[in-house]
Amino acid sequence: MFPIRDDQPRYSTPLVNYFIIGLNTIVFLFELSVQMQGPRALEALVFQFGVVPQHFERALAGSAAYSIPTTLLTILTSMFLHGGWLHIIFNMWFLWIFGDNIEDYLGHFTYLIFYLLCGTAAALTQIALAPNSTIPTIGASGAIAGVMGAYVLLYPRAKVLTLVVLIVFFTFWWIPSWVFLGYWFLVQFFFASVTVHQASGGVAFGAHVGGFLTGLILIKVFPRRTRAYRYGA
Repeated sequence: MFPIRDDQPRYSTPLVNYFIIGLNTIVFLFELSVQMQGPRALEALVFQFGVVPQHFERALAGSAAYSIPTTLLTILTSMFLHGGWLHIIFNMWFLWIFGDNIEDYLGHFTYLIFYLLCGTAAALTQIALAPNSTIPTIGASGAIAGVMGAYVLLYPRAKVLTLVVLIVFFTFWWIPSWVFLGYWFLVQFFFASVTVHQASGGVAFGAHVGGFLTGLILIKVFPRRTRAYRYGA
């Protein structure tokens, strides 16, 4: 299933959401320029700025090769790196659909903090599940999963126009957000459970689960914006 759009109205311009999408796009274009220098150059970039769980283990163990501040910084930088065109397109599309309403609810600055905290929790979840992994984790999907968790809690009755592929046929259905996002979460949870001990690369399902659950919790902790809604605010 692939979301096309939702029917939940918003009453302010999602400036931070636009900024996050724009920044991710700029960083991805930079990755493409690095890739032109050769695959090893891009690999070095990903290993330097992606989250490598084993680096955290060694930093905490006092290794001189991995300082704790520098290693922690990769949690932030990894959120803006992507592994290819489909990776960034899917991530930014999901953020475009669901992020504006969460920013509308929280306000601009609070939404930014919320987004970064969800991304941080997602990365820490992945580290906890595979502490010895040498495979870097990159992408905004953990933070976006937190946005989706907040969305399903705030707007369970909102409808999502969804492209549904049935073997060789496809159709469009308006699906309640709790069904669409609930199904998405169950898929992530299932694959996180069956791949938790695997050392191979691929989708960081554990990060998705951690981000989603963090979004569910934080949206109840963070206060709703108090000033009156105003178009363009």
